[in-house]
Amino acid sequence: MRARVLAVLLTVLALLAGLLAAAPASATGDRATVVSERMVGDRLLELVVRSDALRAEVGVRLLLPQGWRARQGHRWPTLYLLHGCCGQKGGGHRDWTEKTDVAEHTRDLDALIVMPDGGQAGFYSDWLDGPAWETFHLTELRRLLERRYRSGPARAVAGLSMGGFGALSYAARHPGMFRAAASYSGVVHTTYQGPRTTDALRQIVRNFGADPDGLWGDPVADARIWAAHNPFDLARRLRGIPVYLSTGDGRPGPLDPSGSGHDGLEQLLGEQAVALAHRLDQVGVRVVTSFYGPGRHTWPYWERELHRSLPMLMRSIGVPINQ
Repeated sequence: MRARVLAVLLTVLALLAGLLAAAPASATGDRATVVSERMVGDRLLELVVRSDALRAEVGVRLLLPQGWRARQGHRWPTLYLLHGCCGQKGGGHRDWTEKTDVAEHTRDLDALIVMPDGGQAGFYSDWLDGPAWETFHLTELRRLLERRYRSGPARAVAGLSMGGFGALSYAARHPGMFRAAASYSGVVHTTYQGPRTTDALRQIVRNFGADPDGLWGDPVADARIWAAHNPFDLARRLRGIPVYLSTGDGRPGPLDPSGSGHDGLEQLLGEQAVALAHRLDQVGVRVVTSFYGPGRHTWPYWERELHRSLPMLMRSIGVPINQ
């Protein structure tokens, strides 16, 4: 009898072990895994991360603080830097380190800086029909960073162009996750003047071979979904954190090559930023603006605005800065 009971128990345990082994990664909360990591500089760590939300492997770059290896038990304040879209001007997790001096400029800061891939036109969202970038960044990657790279609960977020949208949309959609947000030439009002903005945004998605309706649906029929992601419509949810907005107005400026022409995209984004700044002021959000007039949609301005906003971002997460 005892042997029979033991046999039954062993059978049950074997079945349970099989079920656990077959369970999806989401059941354990461990849905992003590091496929590879390599140092590509004294502080710069390149990761390839497998994401269940994206069903793909994507790149992430980390700038490690100087004391990261020595202070094994320390949890590090974290700044997320989000890239923009669209080819030569942006579109990948290496952009910030290859096109700006962010590595040198942050060398003495006691902060972990995270630069994740966001897709060439992913728009930092869980698509209605497509990739789940928001889940990857704010659930999978965040947990991975906390578990493996000692990221702490003090976080700030900043980004350029599409990444400026991501910074403000993420901060507004997830109150309490970020202590400050900054947008440089960001898409901060996705329905500004109706089709003038929505058609341009949908064309960007189309240019990269995706169905524009797969992102947030139709701007009219699915207006609620658009509003649920739009920083302008979410302005009230940014109360309690400082927000930094910067853009040019599209005219050639001091950091543009001689002979540069007018930049219609930067003009549009500048108008969006002005509209959002007024809205943030109306609802009591602490907003700092850097509307610098002449300036096109180019990296020298975004590097400069990172420098200008960095003290605010670092103060919000408790990191001393002498710049």
